[in-house]
Amino acid sequence: MTRTWTPGRIAALLGLLVAGALTGTAGWLVVDLWFPGGLLLALLALFGLFLGGRIALGTGIGVGAGAIGWFLAYVVLSAPRPEGDFLLSSSGIGMYVYLLGGVVLAVMCATISGPGDRVVSAARPAR
Repeated sequence: MTRTWTPGRIAALLGLLVAGALTGTAGWLVVDLWFPGGLLLALLALFGLFLGGRIALGTGIGVGAGAIGWFLAYVVLSAPRPEGDFLLSSSGIGMYVYLLGGVVLAVMCATISGPGDRVVSAARPAR
């Protein structure tokens, strides 16, 4: 399904990109702070971002914009600094679960189909 690129749609994509970067930064901080609960909170925030992007734009491109922002924040925060240390701690299994869980949630939200995704014809009843 092809949609036109209107200025409002482009602004929504850029907003989702920024929201993804902010969610990724907040998630990175929360995962190490309160390990089991923080990980669940960060993954729920990602799920809300991805599903909201899917619903707002009606296609998987909304999920992609949020996922790109989230992943860029993840990469920037996990890169070592010139001094040899990290900006934030990336030790422990929580960060790997956060990365894998975020990818799984992004794929899941991008591939779901809602009731508005199907074509309904007047000639036959909807199933």
